[in-house]
Amino acid sequence: MQHFSVSPREAAASFYRNRSLIMALVKREVVGRYHGSIMGLLWSFFTPLFMLAVYTFVFSVVFQARWNIASESKTEFALMLFAGLIVFNLFADCVTRAPNLIISNTNYVKKVVFPLEIFPFVVMGSALFHFLVSLSVWLLVYAILFGHIHATVLLLPIVLLPLALFVLGLVWFLASIGVFLRDVGQFIGVLTSVLMFLSPIFYPITALPAEYQSYLLLNPLTPTIEAVRGLLFLGNVPSLVGLAKYYLAAMVFFWVGFAWFQKTRKGFADVV
Repeated sequence: MQHFSVSPREAAASFYRNRSLIMALVKREVVGRYHGSIMGLLWSFFTPLFMLAVYTFVFSVVFQARWNIASESKTEFALMLFAGLIVFNLFADCVTRAPNLIISNTNYVKKVVFPLEIFPFVVMGSALFHFLVSLSVWLLVYAILFGHIHATVLLLPIVLLPLALFVLGLVWFLASIGVFLRDVGQFIGVLTSVLMFLSPIFYPITALPAEYQSYLLLNPLTPTIEAVRGLLFLGNVPSLVGLAKYYLAAMVFFWVGFAWFQKTRKGFADVV
C-alpha cells in the first residue's frame, strides 16, 4: 500500500513539485467561474465595487451606522466594514468548498499518481485572486477619497500568511471528513454564516463589553481582520508578539490538518 508522508515538509515539497499544475488549476478555477459571461473577468472587479456601494448605502444611510461615534463619515464605516469582509470572504470561499473538494473531483481520486493534497492550494489560490481584486477596489476608493495609501499596506502578506496557513489546515481536515460524512457541507455552510456575525466585521471589537471581548479574540479571524484594518485604514503596525503567537498556532493547525488528510486519504477511493 502506498505510504503518504505526514511531515509538514512534504506539504511544502508537494506545493513546489506541483506548482505548475497548481497554477494551471487555479487559472481554470478563476476563468471557469465567469465562463460564458459577456464581461468575463471584469465581473470580479465590478462585483466588489457594487457591494461596497450597497454596504455604504444600507449601513450608513438606512441604519445610520457609524464606526466611530465621534465621526459622522459614512464612507469610513463602509471602508472599515469592507476591509473586514474581504478577509472573511477569503476564509469563507475556501471553507465552504472544502467538504466537497474530494467528492467533486472523484475522477482524480482513482488515479494513484495524482497529488490530491494540492486541491487546498488550488482553492486558496482562487480565493486569493478574488481577495486581491477586492483589495484593489478598496485601495482605489480609499485613494480617491483620502488622496493617499498607507505604506503599511506592504505588510499585508505578513499579516495574511498565518490566516492562509490556518485555512489550508482546515480545508485539508474538512475535505477528508467530507468524504466520509456528507452532512459536513450543510453544517459548515450554517457555521460560516454564524461566524460572520461573530467576527468584528460589522462592528469594532471595542463595541462589545470588556468581559466579552476576550471571547471574540478566540475567533481565528479576529486577529487578521483587526490587523488588516489597522494596516489599510489607520496605518498601524500589528503587535509582533500577537502576530508571533498567531503564526505558531497557525503552523500547528496547518500540520495537523495536513497529517489528518494524509492519514485518511487511503480510504477515499473506497468511499467515493
